[in-house]
Amino acid sequence: MKKYFILFALILGFVLFNLFFYLEITRRYINETSPEMQAKSVEIHQFLPFNANSQIIKINSTQKLNGDLPKIDGAAALFPVFSAFVNAIYPEHSVQMENGEFTASSALQYRNTRGAYRAIVDGEVDIIMVARPSKEQLQYAKNKGVELKFEPIGYEAFVFLVNKNNSVDNLSLQEIEDIYTGKIKNWAEVGGEKRYIQALTRNSGSGSQTALLKVLNHQKIKKTFRGYFGTPIGFSFRYYVEGLVKNGKVKMLAINGVYPDKNNIANKQYPLVSDIVLVYVANNPNPNVQKFIDWAVSEEGQQIVAQSGYVPLK
Repeated sequence: MKKYFILFALILGFVLFNLFFYLEITRRYINETSPEMQAKSVEIHQFLPFNANSQIIKINSTQKLNGDLPKIDGAAALFPVFSAFVNAIYPEHSVQMENGEFTASSALQYRNTRGAYRAIVDGEVDIIMVARPSKEQLQYAKNKGVELKFEPIGYEAFVFLVNKNNSVDNLSLQEIEDIYTGKIKNWAEVGGEKRYIQALTRNSGSGSQTALLKVLNHQKIKKTFRGYFGTPIGFSFRYYVEGLVKNGKVKMLAINGVYPDKNNIANKQYPLVSDIVLVYVANNPNPNVQKFIDWAVSEEGQQIVAQSGYVPLK
């Protein structure tokens, strides 16, 4: 009888441990988005140009590009914007896809931020729409002897995210820095519940990871094992959270007491406002590159920026 009791206790302990591990750790890493979102960070098929069911902002511009069409690429969160640009001023035949991927000859491409910066330097595309580059991306261009030019076309907020049930609604920039450098380890230190903080990070070279490093003044990020059993804090850009993922399980934090809504981005009250930029190579001989950029900052281009959910230049 004692043997069966011990066996039962071991089995029960194993089940309880696995349940605890699932609830506290595994469940937080389950990606509930679609396979396309998991693979590409954006539902590309929902934002394609020249498609009647596309969710992009559609403007039939009087200005059309023809001849040598610039290839355009960019970040996941900005795909709906540069796809709408292509829809407005490019001919329909300029975009081609095979098996869900853009062909090499397509004027519209999608590699996300890291791939887009490499593609512009390597001469595979003519214009990319992204956030400002990392030090490594600038160094890659310098090593290749490529001079990059940056044209702002709008503004966005870099935001920090927590579970919607987290009692913390606001952090200071100093508290953010202290969390990611390991000085603050528990939510109780910033007015929350007594639980460890798990400071999440992204891939090196991504737009959001680059933005985080700038917030931290490039200090070393320090993680602790105990954080894996805690409640996470993450980061992204506002539109990716509100417009693309629409995850009702998280909330954006106010920073220094200012919430990242469009008004606080426009008036620069929110402390982490960043440029949306078009990046191109200085000596690109294609005259349509400058035409594209001039149109992007025109009334029509800025209308697309604004109606897509971003803050335009004016």
